[in-house]
Amino acid sequence: MPARRTHRGLTVVALMLGLFLAAMEMTVVSTAMPTVVGELGGLSLYAWVFAAYMLTATVTVPIHGKLADLRGRKPVMLAGLALFLLGSAASGFARSMGFLVAARAVQGLGAGALQPVTLTIVGDLFDVRERGRMQGLFGAVWGVAGLVGPLVGGALVRYLSWRWVFWLNVPFGLACAAVLALAYHERPERHAHRLDLPGALALSTAVIALLLAVRSPLAGLLGFPAALLGVVAFLALERRAPEPLLPLDLFRDRVIATASLAGTLIGAGMFAVVTFVPLWVQSVLGRSPAAAGAAITPMVVGWPIASAISGRLIPRTGYRALVRTGLGVGAAAALTLPWLLRPGVPLVVPQALTFAYGAGIGLANIPLVIAVQSSVPWNRRGVATASTMFFRTIGGTVAVGVLGGVLAQALAGSGASPAVVQRLLGPERDTLDPAVVAGVAGALQGAMQVVFAAVAGIAALGFAAAFVFPRLAAPAARPAPGEAPAPAPEAP
Repeated sequence: MPARRTHRGLTVVALMLGLFLAAMEMTVVSTAMPTVVGELGGLSLYAWVFAAYMLTATVTVPIHGKLADLRGRKPVMLAGLALFLLGSAASGFARSMGFLVAARAVQGLGAGALQPVTLTIVGDLFDVRERGRMQGLFGAVWGVAGLVGPLVGGALVRYLSWRWVFWLNVPFGLACAAVLALAYHERPERHAHRLDLPGALALSTAVIALLLAVRSPLAGLLGFPAALLGVVAFLALERRAPEPLLPLDLFRDRVIATASLAGTLIGAGMFAVVTFVPLWVQSVLGRSPAAAGAAITPMVVGWPIASAISGRLIPRTGYRALVRTGLGVGAAAALTLPWLLRPGVPLVVPQALTFAYGAGIGLANIPLVIAVQSSVPWNRRGVATASTMFFRTIGGTVAVGVLGGVLAQALAGSGASPAVVQRLLGPERDTLDPAVVAGVAGALQGAMQVVFAAVAGIAALGFAAAFVFPRLAAPAARPAPGEAPAPAPEAP
């Protein structure tokens, strides 16, 4: 019986729907979270709602990438969608911040499949020159979701409930799964395999210990050594594992090693901005949930616009010039955050800064991903792509968790009452004494200055990493079927 042929157009539609879920997650959840804290309390767990999601997504990104190489892209993508929708539905039913954190962890288990497997399928269906154009098209999905997300999130929070922010994922996810099941067909080479669960456990232990360590000085005495031991155990396990979670030999390639370092810093800065700028807008500026989401909308719009430009420029400029330019623009925008985000500034200020930051990292990200994919053969493309996603999300997980701990400690040191902070973020803000509001907002502003200064430092390090990225030639020829040519060095 002849194999069924993939309908590339419908497959692209399904993949775009899957990425739409991830893109909406960035702006919709960030828009709703200050209101969630106002209803459920638990400001100390604010960052954990993001960190739990990113931690489980981080750990499962390389697992999904490995499974995609071993068992096929389609079943892994469908299983990831199922877990993502289960976690989304459970998040909507949360009655406490602890339950919401747990549900978000389940959601992250599925999210770990969405982006890396999508990019891997795109790498399979299109040659190296077509991928640049396709990455621009997929970037446009982020732009549309970025525009729609804050508007939808703000409307849901205002007219229905923040719970619909999570339930909204369900119809999009079901549509994505249905189209993908019908349109995409493959004949993967199946192999016996062993998942690196000990490595995943060691990595999770290290990250959780690090996030707990920043909650208090006493926790740090135990957490930091535990995190270090977890990292050492993880590296030792990866060296011996027959199918490691993160194949260390990949990083002998300078392209992959440098892209991973840059990706870590991109993720750290990006997720910190998405997490804390909406909280600053709603708490310090006293603006609505819709305005809080609108503050980061330009970032999610600037990213795909720059990605589309970058994808088209790669054949002309090569990789390194775009990486340096993009990370330089991102660093310039981030360095102004602690100076310009002050009480009383108009909303257009954070909007302009987040647009510039998003445009910068969007310009750099596509060359990094395509260079990595072009450096490995088909049977390693999934795990190599997943590794780049792994470092981006691990950077974001650690940054959000650590900076959330810094924020909580700064508020505790200021003497701001958690109950008052909760009321400040909820509909009861207008009932508070203006002097109380000013005092708590001032404490939050001081804490946020530390957070924004850290983001600036992260972006500056990312720009420095761009100067280590090797000089590579632009792709010049179509690869043979099933193969991707390694990028050739340019003449100095």
